[in-house]
Amino acid sequence: MAHKRSSRAAAGSGGAGGRGAGSPAFLLAQVGAHAAARFAERLGPLGLTPAHVGSLRIIAASEGASQQEVATRLGMFPSRLVALVDELQERGLVMRVENARDRRTYSLVLTADGRELLERIGRVAREHQESLLTSLSAEEREQLAALLRRIADQQGLQPGVHPGFARLRVKESAAPRT
Repeated sequence: MAHKRSSRAAAGSGGAGGRGAGSPAFLLAQVGAHAAARFAERLGPLGLTPAHVGSLRIIAASEGASQQEVATRLGMFPSRLVALVDELQERGLVMRVENARDRRTYSLVLTADGRELLERIGRVAREHQESLLTSLSAEEREQLAALLRRIADQQGLQPGVHPGFARLRVKESAAPRT
């Protein structure tokens, strides 16, 4: 009697040294693309894109930083950040205030609505993580995170910043503005 092979086995998942669809690099890319797409879908009801969320997170973490400083931290061109900040400001989530150190620049700060929305985003992110990692135990999740941090460090990735910001093209969002 022949045993039915799983879709992973059929795809050639030859363990850690696998090739093609079973290689760790392919699996990282596959799960990463899936996770990014699902997270973007979960943000839809909030009228946000992942780029908005990443910008809000960095602005909150570096409250009062200039647009230039935030753009540098995100690894993106300042002109691209301007369009994102314009959208966030139009929605009342971010304010540009005069920079006390340099009157030629603006500091970015979250509004009360921005902070409240960031809390909602945190709940969405936790639900997303739970859905994505439901097949892993708590110990396996910690192990996976440690391994991924090690890879990210070795690759020179900035902690907490998606590398997609460097390629970001700002376009008018189709999501409703709330």
